[in-house]
Amino acid sequence: MSEFSGLVAVVTGGASGIGLATAVALTERGATVAVLDLNTDTLPESLHGFTADVSNRESVDVAIAAVAEKLGGIDILVNNAGISAVGTVEDNSDEDWARVLNINVIGVARVTAAALPWLRKSEAASIVNLCSIAALNGLPLRALYGASKGAILALTYAMATDHIREGVRVNCVSPGTVSTPFVERMLAGFADPVAERAALDARQATGRMVTPEEVAGAILYLASPLSGSTTGTALEVDGGVHTLRVRPIAAG
Repeated sequence: MSEFSGLVAVVTGGASGIGLATAVALTERGATVAVLDLNTDTLPESLHGFTADVSNRESVDVAIAAVAEKLGGIDILVNNAGISAVGTVEDNSDEDWARVLNINVIGVARVTAAALPWLRKSEAASIVNLCSIAALNGLPLRALYGASKGAILALTYAMATDHIREGVRVNCVSPGTVSTPFVERMLAGFADPVAERAALDARQATGRMVTPEEVAGAILYLASPLSGSTTGTALEVDGGVHTLRVRPIAAG
């Protein structure tokens, strides 16, 4: 028996990348997992797909209610859904800002608000938000994206404070650059995607991008009932970006 046996988890944006790796890992550890995404047609049979748009409150409310009715409640929420943005503050329009913040920040609030009535009923209630190293590091051409993730870090701490006495733990994971379809779409917008990929690999002290499975492992740690004293925490899975300052390898 795993610590996740008998628990119901919801993963937003769970049809690909970090979300899918997390949903699969939770299932393998005994949880019943509902994936909320715009398209769930390609999910493995072990996962329960629910169509939802996190930028629309009615869509979220309907999906969360359907999950709770079908699966018998909600114990774990992984707020993973998000979109990228490239550019300086001069490059992104008001419409870009509204769209990214609506999905990346308000979307987390929407899904959490819908799930909280069910989480409060659980003896193992846990919320894990997807943050980023961009919250605490000035990454080039990531002004809007970094702002959205800085908001997620602050929101995580606020939610952890608000709901600790209700028995709901709230934490976040801050990955470095992760090799996912999300990043592939972003790379396609650069003049030289190959050079940009090499730069993203080199940004981590490990010399490579983080894998979705590595991020999923951190999410499972925070979500686990065995981590009952871990709340209001940001766990970095970043290949050393935030704290390591390694010397360049000497030529020859």
